[in-house]
Amino acid sequence: MATSKATAKVVELHPEKADQRSDKKWGKAVMKLGFCIIPSVLLRAQQRLGLNPTQLAVLLQLADYWWSEDRKPYPSKQTLSERLGLSPRQIQRYIAELEAAGLLKRIERRATNGGKLSNEYDLSGLVERLKKIAPEIEKANEIKKQATRRGGIQRSATESASSPK
Repeated sequence: MATSKATAKVVELHPEKADQRSDKKWGKAVMKLGFCIIPSVLLRAQQRLGLNPTQLAVLLQLADYWWSEDRKPYPSKQTLSERLGLSPRQIQRYIAELEAAGLLKRIERRATNGGKLSNEYDLSGLVERLKKIAPEIEKANEIKKQATRRGGIQRSATESASSPK
C-alpha cells in the first residue's frame, strides 16, 4: 500500500513506554533489578544545597528506599554503610549533617517489645527546599534558552537606557 501525504503525517498515539526506553538505554538485566526516581533539581542544585558528594550519595540511597509519599524510608545504617563503602559511624555523621541542614529528620522506630529498629527518615525538608529552588532553576533555564536563540537575550528598554554607551 502506498503512503499518501495524509498518512505520512500520522502521529503514533502510543509512544514507546518509559520502561521500554529504559530497557534500551540501560539493558533489561539492569532495569529488572529496579530503579529510583530522582528529580533532576536535586542533582542540579547540589552546590546550592551545600551538599558534598557523600551527602548527596546518602540522600540518593535514602531515595532508593522511598517509594510512597506516605511511607518514609527506613534503611539501617549498616545497609547504607555497605552500599556506600563507609562505616556505620560515618553514615551517622553524614545523616546528622543533613539533619542539621534541615534536609531530613530522623524518626526513631521501636519494635513492639521496645527494642530499637532502624530510623525512619523524613525527607520533607529536602522536598521543600527543592520546591523553592525549582522556579529559580526554571527561570535560569529560560534565560539560557533565550540566549541561545538568534540575537541572544533582548535587553529591556530600562536596561538599555541605564547602560553606559
